[in-house]
Amino acid sequence: MHFTINHLKNLSKVLNISGLYVKDESRRFGLNAFKGLGGSYALAKVMAEKTGMGLEDVSKVPAGTFTFVTATDGNHGRGVAWAAKNLSQKAVVYMPKGSARERLENIRRQGAEAEITDLNYDNTVRFVSEQAQKNGWILVQDTAWEGYEKIPTWIMQGYMTMAWEAVQQMGDNIPTHIFLQAGVGAMAGAVTGFFSNYYGEKAPKIIIVEPDKANCLFKTANANDGTLHKVDGDLDSIMAGLCCGEVCTVGWEILKHRVDYFFSCPDYVAADGMRVLGNPLAGDERIISGESGAVTSGLVYNLMNDPKLESFRKELGLGQDSVVLCLSTEGDTDKENYRHIVWDGWYRNENTERNV
Repeated sequence: MHFTINHLKNLSKVLNISGLYVKDESRRFGLNAFKGLGGSYALAKVMAEKTGMGLEDVSKVPAGTFTFVTATDGNHGRGVAWAAKNLSQKAVVYMPKGSARERLENIRRQGAEAEITDLNYDNTVRFVSEQAQKNGWILVQDTAWEGYEKIPTWIMQGYMTMAWEAVQQMGDNIPTHIFLQAGVGAMAGAVTGFFSNYYGEKAPKIIIVEPDKANCLFKTANANDGTLHKVDGDLDSIMAGLCCGEVCTVGWEILKHRVDYFFSCPDYVAADGMRVLGNPLAGDERIISGESGAVTSGLVYNLMNDPKLESFRKELGLGQDSVVLCLSTEGDTDKENYRHIVWDGWYRNENTERNV
């Protein structure tokens, strides 16, 4: 299986934990990210519902019957475009301002019509929803709101494949802690529900990780007032795939009951994760992980190394007996920025700088 879990044994020793396991999704479907799992399942479900066919027969639907539209920071749109191409259907994709040109071109290479808007992510979602209604297209969005929850739920169900693979590959090594990155919370909600149900009484602690410039889940959990809290503005973190300011309603219904901790992280945490995974200790597997993929490993690295984070480490119960699972959800989907961060040292923690 190309998307296996890597046990970074030597890094685990350096971090003084029992085991650090990182699931590498960079080889999934040739898309350099996990998102195709949700888009492909959702498109098949939509086509089956609208034609009365079984899931196994939707490839027989005449070419160009359906046009699917979505908003994306990159990976989800690429997954939808890939699924539409493989099912001989059409895809239209809109991206928020500031999106990397490489990510746009990757979507276009899948045969989709794609362009970058002058809107932030959440307003791009609203624009796409309007375009779907205006043109008779089918909205396939990886976030949910009141009145739009069926398709996002199918997307989340597709994401569960990743969690199922993880528990199969982990075997008897039951994690004590699982760190999950989150944008709107769809993927995080899906796999949190799966892990909690699968492990039952042995369920690990679930920790959600977000960019501090797009931390809608963190704010919602911190307020704890029964209201979903959003983040406005440009949402300009390097973690483009997580730069979402409004919570997925379906995902939150799971997260609010199952998550133990929420973290809001500056960009250097993701950058640290990229550098650590991309430059492994001898004997450990190298993992090319992008900004959104590496933030969980970066947080674990910082928690175990930064004396200023000792209180958080103790609160989480991270120590010598801890078995930690992280999901590297994307590879170097923006190769230029990846090189700047890993080669040139962009986005470093100023608190760890040393004078030579």
